[in-house]
Amino acid sequence: MANQMIINAKAEKNTINKMIYGHFAEHLGRCIYGGFYVGEDSEIPNIDGMRIDIIEALKKIKIPCLRWPGGCFADEYHWRDGIGAKEERKEIINSHWGGVVENNHFGTHEFFRLCELLETEPYICGNLGSGTVQEMSEWVEYMTFDGKSPMTTLRKNNGRDKPWRLKYFGIGNENWGCGGRMRVEYYADEVNRYNLYARDYGDNVLFRIAAGPRGDNYKWTKVLMRDASMHLDAIALHYYTRLGDPVITTSIPDGNRRYLRDNSRTRKSATLFDKKDWFGIMKSAIYMDEMLYKNEIIMDQYDPDKRVSMVVDEWGTWFDCEPGTNPGFLYQQNTLRDAVSAGTTLNIFNNHSERVHMANIAQTVNVLQAMILTEGQRMILTPTYHVFDLYKVHQDAKLLDYALLSEEYECDGETLKQINASVSKAVDGSVNITLCNINPEKEAEVVCYIEDFGPFGRIEGKVLTSSSMNAMNTFEAPDNLRPSAFTNYTVKDNKITLHIPSKSVVLLTVKAPE
Repeated sequence: MANQMIINAKAEKNTINKMIYGHFAEHLGRCIYGGFYVGEDSEIPNIDGMRIDIIEALKKIKIPCLRWPGGCFADEYHWRDGIGAKEERKEIINSHWGGVVENNHFGTHEFFRLCELLETEPYICGNLGSGTVQEMSEWVEYMTFDGKSPMTTLRKNNGRDKPWRLKYFGIGNENWGCGGRMRVEYYADEVNRYNLYARDYGDNVLFRIAAGPRGDNYKWTKVLMRDASMHLDAIALHYYTRLGDPVITTSIPDGNRRYLRDNSRTRKSATLFDKKDWFGIMKSAIYMDEMLYKNEIIMDQYDPDKRVSMVVDEWGTWFDCEPGTNPGFLYQQNTLRDAVSAGTTLNIFNNHSERVHMANIAQTVNVLQAMILTEGQRMILTPTYHVFDLYKVHQDAKLLDYALLSEEYECDGETLKQINASVSKAVDGSVNITLCNINPEKEAEVVCYIEDFGPFGRIEGKVLTSSSMNAMNTFEAPDNLRPSAFTNYTVKDNKITLHIPSKSVVLLTVKAPE
């Protein structure tokens, strides 16, 4: 069976929200300190303590939003600890991530400054787990109110006269787990109470996001939609692509789930893996499609007009941390396997973008499936970064209808579709096709027909691939894996025949005649 793809260039569907290409930065390991933030006195070039080379790299991929301060850290974060003179800020223990001292030098003002430098939308997650309604309410007021009040006076005394613009605001994080170990019925009541007091001030209107399910906990989605969706703009799914997950799900008679941890289990290495481990990660990544589909069915029952969005504000690969590093810092290398997994997941998000409003890969710098790794003054861009660079053409583009017939990729008796894709049309009329060949051993010939487009203009292609499954960039070889020109295709009338390498991510841009 040949791989075939038919694209209708006039069948424009919804807009792919650029927020799907969002990012996540938690006070975890070296994501903030030693990553984004090196301090004003650092020898590393910086602006107000923010590392310049990281800012420039992220602006290149058009990072649309940044989620902060967590993660599990968010539901132990008390925002007043991170304002005022830095030498007077409270030092705390980061009990979730490594038991290290958190000096709170990076707080609300620093986060908004970082977002200004990145030219990106801030997304703040409020503390429902260990905080109070008053604390969350006053934080929103501190950030967004322009009138006369104790919070605006406090903000002005701390050097910020005018409020910031804040759209995205999370009402808690993982409240089924590190955010309070709550039953969904209890959380639904709490999220209704908390978001009532997270007010809109002036013309600053919050987009309120509730903590959604972990993975395939569809009951969580159902109860939230039934009991709280009238007061929400979105619910946030969390799902990590991994092997040997040590978190074990158990059910109790009320139908809720409990999450237990078996620390004897391993998620395996990020860099040392075989073909079976490669297949396992691809299978795990593709499962995102099923979860979104089943969640969308539930959401459609309560919200057929699709007013409430799905957000996936934590996703990405998760392996054992690199040997010799703090296990609480979640520092892992990043290979071609991560890149193909990311491309596959982004294709899924694009194809579900009628309901999916935002996604935030975890995490931007030095943690989990990072865009960037640092070592002192040195910085490298990971294979995943290069996928985001290729896929930025989809941001705010029109999703196009297509049909894809793919050959099977088999491993130990299990099969997956070898090719996955998404297609969009840019403002200038060009069609952008992103394809992933998840088979690590076999190239794929894909015969692609583009209907209702007319004569082709210029065609451009890029590919990210390697002869090695675990190809990566290191501080000694920072450009070992990066995109190159893709020219292995032929064109006849409205048909393009592509020869896509094994284990690769391809972007093909078909432009209209000038």
